[in-house]
Amino acid sequence: MDVYCIRHGETEWSLSGQHTGRTDIPLTENGRRLAAELRPLLMGHDFALVLSSPLSRARETCALAGLSHSCQIEPDLGEWDYGDYEGLTTVQINETAPGWLIFRDGCPGGESPSDVAERVDRVIASVRDARGDVALFAHGHVLRVMAARWIGLSPRAGARFLLDTGTLSVFGDYRGEPAIRVWNNPPG
Repeated sequence: MDVYCIRHGETEWSLSGQHTGRTDIPLTENGRRLAAELRPLLMGHDFALVLSSPLSRARETCALAGLSHSCQIEPDLGEWDYGDYEGLTTVQINETAPGWLIFRDGCPGGESPSDVAERVDRVIASVRDARGDVALFAHGHVLRVMAARWIGLSPRAGARFLLDTGTLSVFGDYRGEPAIRVWNNPPG
């Protein structure tokens, strides 16, 4: 089984570096183009399960990539709840919380790393029950935590997995051990 993890296409806030958790920001024109370029990478695969975050940027990426016909909405794939930090850049956050790191510190009024890990672990359990390849459409920070949890690391290790918009990553196994086959692969 392979798990295809797709980060949604570019948004205005991903361009500006603003933390976009629960705010439902649409894709930019470039974000739609990137999402459509994922289609050839995914077509021809017979996915046993296709899940998307409920946020429109992930759902639209799924549709443009050609998989909306079999997609199920999975609330646990929603982006990190940034709470008081929603819409702020890291520079702005560091003005009041010097040295802040989401994967260590979480967000006041939002989620902690363990909260996100708990959601991700539920998704991983569902994925492992699937009888074939899986496609997941989600967001940067939640997918970074998922990468860490897939290979048995703490959510804090998500800081080590940089992830661009509109990219494809693939999780699988190596001789029975969870492994990351592809990471942060741009379309085209």
